[in-house]
Amino acid sequence: MDTQTRHALKKDKFALAAAQSASWVGEHRSSVLRWTITGVVVAAIVIGGLITWAMRSSAATAALGAAMDIYNAPLTMAGQPAMPGDYPTAAARSKAANEKFVAAAHQYGWLKQGEMARYFAGITYQELGQNAQAEKDLKAVAGSWDRNLADLAKVALANLYHQTKRDSQAVDLYNQVIAKPSTTVPATVAQLDLAGLYASEGKVDEARALWAKVQDADKQGAAGAIAAQKLAAR
Repeated sequence: MDTQTRHALKKDKFALAAAQSASWVGEHRSSVLRWTITGVVVAAIVIGGLITWAMRSSAATAALGAAMDIYNAPLTMAGQPAMPGDYPTAAARSKAANEKFVAAAHQYGWLKQGEMARYFAGITYQELGQNAQAEKDLKAVAGSWDRNLADLAKVALANLYHQTKRDSQAVDLYNQVIAKPSTTVPATVAQLDLAGLYASEGKVDEARALWAKVQDADKQGAAGAIAAQKLAAR
């Protein structure tokens, strides 16, 4: 087969393939259009979703920040005139902050900022003596996928259990954190808290054993220094 013939056949095959392709598109025009439109819509949804998420995340950060500003606001000094943004008592400040934390948690609960707001809502409920609501919120956050936040909630919940005479539940939570510590709550910190609980119950031997572990594990750190002081005082 000469070169000219091969070129002619190639052209014929290309033309046939193109004609068949065009024919298929023509026959399935509605399907092609639906597929194309669906692709465009999906892309638009994804892009729109990312934009919406970014906007919601920014709003959640602002809401959490506003609540934190209140929570960290100064208290009016005794004998001094109140300054703008000051609060007369810690309870008044906690109440004002709690309202903002609760609102942020309800509005942005599916975002990390919303979970953080729920944690602080639990803390401020506890400060206000509303233990049932504090327990509810702290339990919710203790089950978070974010271990750093979950461990903070577990330690706060353990403290609440200790305050309400449920030490066995507090011990369980401290041991959970000790077994799987995080950046926010290292094992040594949870051990110090647990040792303090044991000491308050008069279980001095258990407390001393934990202090010794902390001192050995954190010889140069703050936790180790605290443990050494506790051991020296006993």
